[in-house]
Amino acid sequence: MAFDERKDERDFMVRSQIAARGVRDRRVLEAMRKVPRHLFVPQSYGAEAYDDYPLPIGFGQTISQPYIVAFMAEALLLKGEERVLEIGTGSGYQTAVLSTLAGNIRSVERIAALLERARATLESLKIDNVELRLGDGFFGWIEKAPFDAIILSAAPFDIPATILRQLADGGRLVAPVGPSGAQTLVRVTRRGEHFDTEALLDVAFVPMRPGVSDI
Repeated sequence: MAFDERKDERDFMVRSQIAARGVRDRRVLEAMRKVPRHLFVPQSYGAEAYDDYPLPIGFGQTISQPYIVAFMAEALLLKGEERVLEIGTGSGYQTAVLSTLAGNIRSVERIAALLERARATLESLKIDNVELRLGDGFFGWIEKAPFDAIILSAAPFDIPATILRQLADGGRLVAPVGPSGAQTLVRVTRRGEHFDTEALLDVAFVPMRPGVSDI
């Protein structure tokens, strides 16, 4: 089974890259041990799938390094039943990790070819609590709102108000924000009509782009 392939490499990845750098949520660590990252990267990069850096997935996009995926998942403070919105499906790896941590994942991707590749990989792993759609991430997924948690996989200059309004009261949003070379990972918590923002980590993500590509 795919979940058993290269398990020793995932165990080492979790010990040396993730737990060693401070991620403590046991559910997150178990998710990182479980999900076969090598299935979510191009075959030419398969040997590097569990190394501590991002990898290209085509169309100018990347799959984040394992530590960042785990850090962001932990920052969402998921308990298991949440409705989560992901902006930027990419290869589907983060989607798969989130699927083990929350009740329902809705994920929006702007590049059609990436979306279909992610859909095929997720279906091959029989992950059935995820719904994907092609769309402009700046608009979120309004008809499915509100969400208990929202995560962005690319960096806007500022978090769009449209997305913030889709966050449930008490919900958390985790996103990289800012221009290339000066990005900060933040967590935003909604408290009624107020949004409290915490700076978590300096990061480097691809910029968030508007529109949809049918490539």
